[in-house]
Amino acid sequence: MNDPIRYSAISPATHIKLRKAEKILEVDFEDGKRFAFAAELLRVESPSAEVQGHSADQKITVAGRRHVNIMNVVAVGNYAVQLTFDDLHDTGIYSWSYLYELGCNMESRWANYLVALQNQGLSRDP
Repeated sequence: MNDPIRYSAISPATHIKLRKAEKILEVDFEDGKRFAFAAELLRVESPSAEVQGHSADQKITVAGRRHVNIMNVVAVGNYAVQLTFDDLHDTGIYSWSYLYELGCNMESRWANYLVALQNQGLSRDP
């Protein structure tokens, strides 16, 4: 049986590339995993307290971000990046472990987001 991934022990990304025209952030990890994150997913799943709250039941469903893009990517020490989106959201610190976990669970996180939008009568469109 395989050991579960310990996201807290993830090594730093080996390569990061912002593809602005496609609204994609590519992140490569030492183990060979490569994730291509849509800017919209990164925005609506921001690790900031503004989005996540201070507990699981406080998470906010961020609507209207279908067209959001990433304006800037800045390294935070050797453990994370800070993203600035064109809606001016810039308070989330995306640790390597957070990005790795998000990448591994991208499909389910996206599906849960779409369900939350629908349940709350919200839209991806502005």
